[in-house]
Amino acid sequence: MQRKIKSSMAAAIALLGLYPGLFLQAHGQTSVQVYGVLDTAVEYINHVGADRSGLTRMPSLTGSMPSRLGFRGREELGSGLSAGFTLEMGIAPDTGGLNQGGRGFGRQAFVSLSGAGGTLGLGRQYSMLFWSLLDADILGANMQGLANLDSYLANARSDNTISYKSSLAGLSWGATYSWGRDSVNAGNAGGTNCPGESSQDAKACRAWSAMLKYDSAAWGLALGHDMLRGGSAALFGLDSSTKRDRRTTVNGYAKLGGAKISAGYMVRTNDGDAAQPRSRLWFVGGRYPLGHWVFDAQYQQIRYQGSADKGQLLVLRSSYQLSKRTAVYASLGYVKNSGNAAFGASSAQGGGLPVAGVNQTSLGLGLHHSF
Repeated sequence: MQRKIKSSMAAAIALLGLYPGLFLQAHGQTSVQVYGVLDTAVEYINHVGADRSGLTRMPSLTGSMPSRLGFRGREELGSGLSAGFTLEMGIAPDTGGLNQGGRGFGRQAFVSLSGAGGTLGLGRQYSMLFWSLLDADILGANMQGLANLDSYLANARSDNTISYKSSLAGLSWGATYSWGRDSVNAGNAGGTNCPGESSQDAKACRAWSAMLKYDSAAWGLALGHDMLRGGSAALFGLDSSTKRDRRTTVNGYAKLGGAKISAGYMVRTNDGDAAQPRSRLWFVGGRYPLGHWVFDAQYQQIRYQGSADKGQLLVLRSSYQLSKRTAVYASLGYVKNSGNAAFGASSAQGGGLPVAGVNQTSLGLGLHHSF
């Protein structure tokens, strides 16, 4: 009986194109890697709230990038097939707490199977929108970045997800599908109360994403799409499975010696925002290394169709590499709000927004260490 089960599993894997052989063969031990980032800053923001007061804080969500602790494992199964897993938690370095709403492994938690045809993953994973933007977005999850204008871009991941990724000769592609994109309830600061997997509403909280990307030694170009469906109790206006939130991006980069320039454009249609369902976000940035220094700059803008509301954010960041894994940095952001827009100059932590139409500046000084 055991041999029949094993043979059936191998045949199913072969049909997916992930396993060139027909039977499972050698079994190896799993190698486990422990990795992480600790990134802590002190930040000052002006024009906070109606009284336009100043705020000094040590933020919990991100500095130049979010702090994390992860475990990654891999086992070679033979004939080009391997199994793997990733468990990754977000850490709030100011208190030692957990981010992503206090989840134990809120950043990633999935198991995977890889072979000649690509990688199949099951669990909580990044959206393909994240992977499509990864190389073009100079700032990434910096305290001043694209997430200041669209907060989903710092949380482009989903629960209950099956994923597929593959690549060939510089071309990579992938897709995800989720039966319930966010299982954390509304009382938790890290969730949107859209668990899905419902026998009463099969469409509730479903999500999918897709990516097509090309990278060479000198340049790269990516196309990504992401769709979130609502549920009866979901937050942010997506309170019905008939409502959807869709983002489509095209972006790219070019390398000139050690320097890099990049740009991107994103179209969003959000049924959860009845007043301003359509928006356009674009960015252009550059990076220039000079000895132990790295200088980054990025301009990003979002505006809403048929509205005077607009947010513009200019960010300058400099880092000094003390070693391969340790750096100190300074990051300055200035946001200009037009109309009734009230975007903040920092997404490092909640509670620092200006009122509508007021501009804001954020300055962060921090220390970054990876391991």
